[in-house]
Amino acid sequence: MSTGQFISPELREWMAAQLAAGHSIPALRASMRDAGWQDDVADAALAELQSQTAAASAAPVEPQRAMPGPDLAAAPLEIEAVDRRVQVLQTMRNPRVVVFGSLLSDEECDGLIAAARVRLARSLTVETQTGGEVLNVDRTSDGMFFERGENAIVARLEARIAALLRWPVEFGEGLQVLRYRPGAEYRPHYDYFDPAEPGTPTILRRGGQRVATLVMYLQAPEQGGATTFPDVGLEVGPVRGTGVFFSYDRPDPATRTLHGGAPVLLGEKWVATKWLREREFS
Repeated sequence: MSTGQFISPELREWMAAQLAAGHSIPALRASMRDAGWQDDVADAALAELQSQTAAASAAPVEPQRAMPGPDLAAAPLEIEAVDRRVQVLQTMRNPRVVVFGSLLSDEECDGLIAAARVRLARSLTVETQTGGEVLNVDRTSDGMFFERGENAIVARLEARIAALLRWPVEFGEGLQVLRYRPGAEYRPHYDYFDPAEPGTPTILRRGGQRVATLVMYLQAPEQGGATTFPDVGLEVGPVRGTGVFFSYDRPDPATRTLHGGAPVLLGEKWVATKWLREREFS
């Protein structure tokens, strides 16, 4: 290689940019010669660039991960979900958020509330330190869980959700129903399980990571109670029968799925939440 000339990072960046812009290898060689580069240096740099380009082209392409979510390719205003036409009211790409209208009937909302009311207890959250459950000062609601398919309303709703979000019923956790009285809230949090916490491997054995959440409003309070996404300034009002869906393809804040339940100011808010896992939940 000629004395005083070497393949610098700046030269590599320039060559890569020229190649990406559509210039050929002979054209790059001619440009380098015109700029005073020795032939042996130019040839070595171009050979290195060609080798890197060939390696990148041969690298296997990671398949896109399958994720739950509605089919919005045709920008539908409504989606047929087994037994009910569900409205698409609002969408966001990053984070992936979809607000559904007419997801549940009034009778279904009333039925879930009535069945859940007699089993309410102070809501717990998953404890990633141990893999168990614990009271959390950030969550001041009362709640309970239905088993999958526990009653006719639950089974019907789970089938509807599976069709709407194109995700198997078996990949969903049991439906959770929560009641928020005045002052109750759920401060901003993530729904995925933190990989850095020691209890997470225990939790993941039951169905892998959570990959999506669907919050359904069974009863709206008179004031307050919105579902908030602080990272993007989004608030979804708790309108009865509607639902807000959001997904997260990795357990990382970069998904921008930080969310919370704003305090109820007047009345009671009832919600049903369905968490979806990456594989069958047992």
